[in-house]
Amino acid sequence: MKKNPVVAVVGATGAVGREMLKVLEQRDFPAKDVRAFASARSKGVKLPFKGGEIIVEELTEDSFKGIDLALFSAGGGVSKKFAPIAAEDGCVVVDNSSAWRMDDNVPLVVPEVNPEDLDWHKGIIANPNCSTIQMVVVLKPLHDVAKIKRVVVSTYQAVSGTGQKAIQELENQVRQIFNMKEVECKVYPHQIAFNCLPHIDVFLDNDYTKEEMKMVNETKKIMHAPEIKLTATTVRVPVFYGHSESVNIEFYNSISAKEARAILSQAPGVKVLDNPRENIYPLAIYAAGEDDTFVGRIREDDTVDNGLNLWIVADNLRKGAALNAVQIAEHLIIRELLR
Repeated sequence: MKKNPVVAVVGATGAVGREMLKVLEQRDFPAKDVRAFASARSKGVKLPFKGGEIIVEELTEDSFKGIDLALFSAGGGVSKKFAPIAAEDGCVVVDNSSAWRMDDNVPLVVPEVNPEDLDWHKGIIANPNCSTIQMVVVLKPLHDVAKIKRVVVSTYQAVSGTGQKAIQELENQVRQIFNMKEVECKVYPHQIAFNCLPHIDVFLDNDYTKEEMKMVNETKKIMHAPEIKLTATTVRVPVFYGHSESVNIEFYNSISAKEARAILSQAPGVKVLDNPRENIYPLAIYAAGEDDTFVGRIREDDTVDNGLNLWIVADNLRKGAALNAVQIAEHLIIRELLR
C-alpha cells in the first residue's frame, strides 16, 4: 500500500481540473509527485501548484506507467477510453464524468455517505454528479433517522457546471446587454444572462433531462435505497459558482424541523445556516470557495405526513466535483485501497 502515491490530474486545464490541483494543494495531499495531463492542444501549458508550476503533458495510452492514482475530469469520451487503460496499468482512477456512474461494477461514492463502497473497487471509482453530491450529504443523515419515502427537488445551477466557456458566455452577455448590443448564444440555446433555463443536459424520451435522471438514479445507488421515489427539475441560472436546491422530503417516520436541524448540525461536511428572522440562510455567493454543504430554510411541510422542506447550497466545483474526488483519494489511502 502506497501512502505517498504518484498522482495524475487528467483534464487539468479545465475548470474542474484546475480546482482539483488547487484542492490537492490546499489539503496538503500526501503525493510523492503530481502530474497534469490534457489534450494535445494544451501540451506545454503551465499550471500553478505549490508555489511552482506543473507543465501539462499530452494524454496518451502510455501516460499511466508509474502513476498510482488518477483524478479524471476530461469528459465521458476520454474516461471511457483511458480509464480502463489506466486501471490495467495498476492505477486507480477517480472519474468525474458520467461514463461509469451507473456501471454495476463501479462504486459511486460520496465519502460522507458511502465510503465502504470503495472496498470493492476494481480500479475505477465514479465521482457523482455535482447536484447529487450536495443533496445526498444532507439526505443521508436524515434517512438514517426517519427513512425517506419521497423527494421532490428543484435545482438552481451555476454556469460553471457547464465549464469555462459558459462562465465566459454569461460575462459576455451581461456586457452585451449593458452596452445595448445583440446577445450572442453559443453555449446555451437561449440567453442565460438575467434568465433561467429549465434545461440542463439533453432531453430524454420521458421529457426529463439527463441531468434530472442523473439525480434520480445516482441518489438511489449512493444511498443503497432503490425504494426512494425521487423527481427532479434542474434549472440553469445566471450565477457563476454555487448550485442551490429546493428539496421537499416525505419520510416514513415522524421528524420535526428542530430534530432535523440537530441531526444536520452534527452531520459530516454539512453546515446549518438557518435563522430566517435574521435573514440567515445559505447563499451561492457565500458557498463559493467553501468545502461545506450548507443547509437552511428547514421547515415542516404540513401538506403531507412527515414532510420537510430544505434549501441546500454548495460550491459545484469543490464539493460538487474536485473536493469530493480528492476526499475519495484520501479515503483510498486511509483504507489502504491503492494497488
